[in-house]
Amino acid sequence: MKEKVLNRLTNMWRGFMQCVLCIAAATLFGACTEWSDHYDGADSAEGGNLTLWQQLKGNPQLSDFCQVLEQTKVFRMHKKTPVSYADLLDGGQSFTIVAPVNGSFNKDSLLQLVQTAQGDSVVERFFVFNHLARSLNSVGAEPKSMFLLNKKHVSMGDGAIEGVRLTNPNIHAKNGVLHIAERPLPYQRNLYEAVCDLPEFSGIGANLRQYEEDEFDADRSVSSGIIEGVPVYVDSVVTEYNRLLQSIGYIDSEDSLYWMVAPTAAGWQKAWDEAAACFQFDEKVLKRDSIQQYWTNRALLDDAIFNTTDQRTFTDSLVSVQYRLHRGSQVSGKPVYHVFQKPFGEGGILKDAERIECSNGVLFKTQEWPFTPEQTYLRPLWSEAEQAQLILNNKDCSYNTRRLASDSISEGAYLQIMPDKATSNWEINFRVNNTLSTTYDVCAVVLPKTINDVANADLRPCKFKATIYYVDVDGTEKSFNCDNTQFKNDPERVDTIVLAENFQLPVCNYQQNDIKFSIRLQCSITARETSSYSREMYLDCIYLRPRRN
Repeated sequence: MKEKVLNRLTNMWRGFMQCVLCIAAATLFGACTEWSDHYDGADSAEGGNLTLWQQLKGNPQLSDFCQVLEQTKVFRMHKKTPVSYADLLDGGQSFTIVAPVNGSFNKDSLLQLVQTAQGDSVVERFFVFNHLARSLNSVGAEPKSMFLLNKKHVSMGDGAIEGVRLTNPNIHAKNGVLHIAERPLPYQRNLYEAVCDLPEFSGIGANLRQYEEDEFDADRSVSSGIIEGVPVYVDSVVTEYNRLLQSIGYIDSEDSLYWMVAPTAAGWQKAWDEAAACFQFDEKVLKRDSIQQYWTNRALLDDAIFNTTDQRTFTDSLVSVQYRLHRGSQVSGKPVYHVFQKPFGEGGILKDAERIECSNGVLFKTQEWPFTPEQTYLRPLWSEAEQAQLILNNKDCSYNTRRLASDSISEGAYLQIMPDKATSNWEINFRVNNTLSTTYDVCAVVLPKTINDVANADLRPCKFKATIYYVDVDGTEKSFNCDNTQFKNDPERVDTIVLAENFQLPVCNYQQNDIKFSIRLQCSITARETSSYSREMYLDCIYLRPRRN
């Protein structure tokens, strides 16, 4: 049934499109919600019995511009339509158009581009859209802004638009306003366009482009009803977006102001290869190559974008978009992330960076990726012992969470582990999340009993063993018994005990739900050692300290 419905809808759509292509251009686009015929504006002008197209054609200074408009087709949903911009400007829809005079641009190169669909799209986006607005805008003495079809804002006032002198402004037509300019309006790329289009940033651009998607906009589309439970649209509106930008910052938005730091292709590739080595997933992870690529890109781009509204001072420090999203903070001595001190000073991330002005901010060009892995993705991991959800299982013991505000206690809490019996050698197993495929010192942080009671006379250490569980490249579980070492904590201080030094994890488990790394602690006190050791433990956390070789 569903297949029949889809076939029926497909046939209906084909028939509809055949009819549409036979309708006059103005009627075709007048029905589309994207191309509204109605405008409010103080600048709306009455006058002129000629359309914008007739005004353009009647001016011999604009013959080059007219040729480009005649041969550039309107694109909808990434497909070229039979309607040209000459047809559109000769219809009933309202526009403001800025027309550059003959000889001020390379007409032949534009006409050559429009011979292919891809080139036609480029001319539409970078040239036609850069001279066309949907609102009615006259130039007066007071400065104001005009919103172009390419979503860029240009300044108007004092006989000029975006600094380009108008030889004949405010020519009113019955469907809009025409301004004749001495040359084309400058096209200023936004940050997204800069890193995607400029060849020196080809590495970043190629990685960003792969996340571009089209999204159907049901609210703006024109529905003809529901057939057999399936909505049918006679005019579907599809918008383009990049799903990666939702996480790192909307650098394609013309209504925001960002700073972005970007290395050239060689510097990006060097940093990308180093980061990618830390995001190798085991073969049991579905689409592991795509996931590796995604998180590698995030590792390099998360802290490369700065919203200017988030900054207190630009010279003392910069906070990335991620700081606002995750509020990096210093808790119990843990480092602050997403904050970069003295960005223009010696060793700063923008030291010697080349400044490139963009329509929605500034791109800072560097030769190398200016961050260190430790500043961004290669971070210590804390598995807080008091978090019950991280305890996988336990045996022959009970435990309590105890809270105590102290600079020496991670997150202000710890786990009190107590044996069920006086001679019980307990076991407890903790998971550690977000491990990378890198080298770690695997540690346990054990607190002295005096942390909670300075008068506690029990200064016996705890003696225990540790086993690390992980998976290999094939996804097979492996274990390491830490060389069967008997560990003893120092009962008079906060003791960070290294259970395994330079432990190499072959695969990562970043942002995955499966448990692929855990540590089991096992009390190992014999009966005759009871008087020398304590089976009670105050465990602060399991701590993985990355080691970059």
